[in-house]
Amino acid sequence: MPNDLAKLQGAWTLTALEIDGGAMPAAGSIVIEGETFKAVGMGADYGGTVEIDDQAKPKHLDLVFTSGPEAGNRNKGIYELRGDRLKLCLNMTGKSRPRAFATKPGSGNALEVFTRGAAAEEEPAPAATTAGGAHELAGEWQMVAAYQGGYPLDHSMVSTGRRITSDTETTTVFGKQVFMRATYTTDAAARPKTIDLLHTAGRNKGKTQLGIYEIEGDTMKICFTNPGLPRPVDFESKAGDGRTSAVWKKLPS
Repeated sequence: MPNDLAKLQGAWTLTALEIDGGAMPAAGSIVIEGETFKAVGMGADYGGTVEIDDQAKPKHLDLVFTSGPEAGNRNKGIYELRGDRLKLCLNMTGKSRPRAFATKPGSGNALEVFTRGAAAEEEPAPAATTAGGAHELAGEWQMVAAYQGGYPLDHSMVSTGRRITSDTETTTVFGKQVFMRATYTTDAAARPKTIDLLHTAGRNKGKTQLGIYEIEGDTMKICFTNPGLPRPVDFESKAGDGRTSAVWKKLPS
């Protein structure tokens, strides 16, 4: 019977991503040829070698980077391969190997799910309402920058990020993927201004997320903590804090 390295050969498309306990937009793929890998569509050129131990429990998979921004680093991981689905949990600090397929604030872990081959493109589901309204958040916004637990989102993803907001609902999309949809309430008298999301679609459906925001001209800064965590008090995002911070620019109506 072929070992797991033989079964991993070819292209794998990223379909789900979670870092330090927070969901992130999933895009790009990896291609494994022999003992080498190459990242495609992930904002930079990453490459290196794959080392696996398919006898360990859970099975081990390490990425040893030889090119790109991570050159010289090793990500230690565990994996589960079931047919055309690969689940991989990597520690991005290289200091330890995850013990379970899970992430939490401060863990330094990334949980990734891949499917074999190219994923079919899907059109974003229509927003519950059209953008616009009297609320200061209403309209369509283009992402300028974003950070999750201190990690910057790749420019290739940032450039595709849009937030479409009515007076009561907001939807975030990356390219053709709906990342989040929620109803929201705000308190513009608070300092900083506060926003509460009740997710109606996506990974956090049914959960509440607490945040703050500020708007200057056509630029908005917004910061959320993961569901279940206290509201942030500033717009910083640091490793392990469970925060997502982003800057958005309002598009002409």
